[in-house]
Amino acid sequence: MAKQTVEAMIAGGRASAAPPLGPALGPTGLNVADVIKKINEKTAAFNGMQVPVKITFDASDKSFDISVGTPPASALLKAEGKIELGSGSAKLDKVADLMIEQIIKVAKMKEDALAGKTLKDKVKEILGTCLSMGIIVEGKDPREVIKEVNEGKFDAEIKAEKTELTAEELKHLEEEKVRLAAEAEKRHAAEEALANQIMKEMEGKATGMIKAKMVEVGISRTVIDKLLGTGKAAVAPGAAPGGAPAAPAKK
Repeated sequence: MAKQTVEAMIAGGRASAAPPLGPALGPTGLNVADVIKKINEKTAAFNGMQVPVKITFDASDKSFDISVGTPPASALLKAEGKIELGSGSAKLDKVADLMIEQIIKVAKMKEDALAGKTLKDKVKEILGTCLSMGIIVEGKDPREVIKEVNEGKFDAEIKAEKTELTAEELKHLEEEKVRLAAEAEKRHAAEEALANQIMKEMEGKATGMIKAKMVEVGISRTVIDKLLGTGKAAVAPGAAPGGAPAAPAKK
């Protein structure tokens, strides 16, 4: 009899007989408890992350095999950095600092999905993802770390496929994350003050013009979206609530 498949997206290490997996497995005749146990064993490394799984089975003898996909590299990096989101302004706001060992770990977890021929190439791909997320590595811009990888600085770690960190290193990374968050908060406060000044000076102007001015002076997208994301300028300090709306753009 031809083999059949069931595919589902589950929380790594936490699959259960509840939907969507349970109802999908019910008609197969497989021992659902055994299948779920095997899935949780194979996805334990992705604890809590959304992971695609495929159950290939033979209904005649009830044999089955589990294949596990991997979450996006961005999700794995967020898990390593213990952050919920990447940066909304990656050039300005840094949300986490990772060690090269963590980059190697993610590269290994995603190796089948990455284009690089060697682990070294795959590490550089993951560093590129860090750049777009506002994650620094070894305290540096990922572009600088890519250059160091090319120069062979991390050859020993990559060759050894080193992925573990000491408790002291993990503590340092957590402290660094707190520092980066404090820096971003301080910068946002200064940017918001400048943005409110611009809105006060440009009261009555079209929102698009106000936004363009904010971009021109270097205010981050995160702050601009916070203040103008609804299409309405926030009330400037000292201005009366419900002030005149921005004038429509001239046609």
